[in-house]
Amino acid sequence: MSTPANRDQRLELCRGDITRCRVDAIVNAANQTLLGGGGVDGAIHRAAGPELLAECRRLQGCRTGEAKITRGYRLPASYVIHTVGPVWHGGNQGEKELLQACYRHSLLLAAEHRLTSIAFPAISTGVYRFPPSLAAELALEAVRDTLPRTPTITRVIFVCFNAETYRIYERLLADCR
Repeated sequence: MSTPANRDQRLELCRGDITRCRVDAIVNAANQTLLGGGGVDGAIHRAAGPELLAECRRLQGCRTGEAKITRGYRLPASYVIHTVGPVWHGGNQGEKELLQACYRHSLLLAAEHRLTSIAFPAISTGVYRFPPSLAAELALEAVRDTLPRTPTITRVIFVCFNAETYRIYERLLADCR
């Protein structure tokens, strides 16, 4: 399902369903309520079962750019890290910084819990309309900049749901070789 993506052997790329990833944590591109929604968020909630929703209710939401952690319940992943990506408004309202904060905070939270592997979706590129190429560039930059501060993490997978997003990440990762 995944292949080494570039010179940093910790980074991998795959196309598929994030809810099937066998990693310590998958990242949920959540909304601020953390109570489920469409896209990745809805798929994760459906796959994890009603226990995830019950735990999310106790978290009382999450601000854009931040992250919170729950158990994974019926998922192959032990944990779900919920992060709220920014809605794209043209790029002049701090969207880039908030998107990078999602990746940074997710990695730092995973390291705080001594997790070793994490899978990310393409945060904010669905209904939040973040341009996919820009989102991928920012995601890779944030992850590369944060990994030195998260030594427990030995595997980061970028999970692309569609072929277009996969090709974007594949090109960006190949450019870094």
